[in-house]
Amino acid sequence: MRMDFGTDRPGENTRLAPERAPGWMRHLVSRVEGASEHPDVRRVDARGRTGPVQPGRSAAVLMLFSGADHLRSDPPRDAAVLLTHRSPTMRSHSGQIAFPGGRIDTTDLNPVDAALREAWEETGLDRSSVTPVAELEPVHIQASGYPVHPVLGHWHTPGEVGVASPAEADDVFPAYLADLVDPRNRLMVGWSGWTGPAFTINDYLVWGFTAGLLSALLHQGGWEEDWDRETTLDLQDTLAKSRNNEPHYSEPGNRVRFLR
Repeated sequence: MRMDFGTDRPGENTRLAPERAPGWMRHLVSRVEGASEHPDVRRVDARGRTGPVQPGRSAAVLMLFSGADHLRSDPPRDAAVLLTHRSPTMRSHSGQIAFPGGRIDTTDLNPVDAALREAWEETGLDRSSVTPVAELEPVHIQASGYPVHPVLGHWHTPGEVGVASPAEADDVFPAYLADLVDPRNRLMVGWSGWTGPAFTINDYLVWGFTAGLLSALLHQGGWEEDWDRETTLDLQDTLAKSRNNEPHYSEPGNRVRFLR
């Protein structure tokens, strides 16, 4: 069932305000420019490895962190990042865990505007409850070459969110930082010569573009704990044990796509 979250206010709250980040996020904000160059992001970045970026096709995603606004450098116990599960009926990236986001429209003022609009369309997020604090360098996705603009935000006044567009996402949930940094929930997965970091959260497998960015943010924020990077598990087998309900990429016609 689609939930009614009212209307969005396009064009509002589109300027970055890094000075308004909570104390526990400030180390991350100060180092966020380096996140795009982190090895885990470079694994899914196609710059220099595929054809030219197609003009007029770009996207934005909202990496929205919630957690009490205090001056301590360590994340509060309730610190979390908002994630969605893309509907298995979607034509692309079906069944994958994603940040809210999508294509930048010509009517969007900038990537922040696009990320907030898309988050509202997918989850009902009230953009006035968010402080946009930073924007990463675009990541060019391997499957398409399209640049994706990651926007970092703090959810200073969390409100109701949920499945606002069932055709796009069938689950919306917080992934708590305590679970993301837990070495028991971290793993490496690989398929057809590609390897990358992954997370297990709520019986979902987070991998590809989303996992690469999450891994880089945990590192840049100083929150990462030692975990097993040496053992690589088969992506297909690991997905089969998850509740993602993703297609089998080994079947003819299915390609690994890293957008979400």
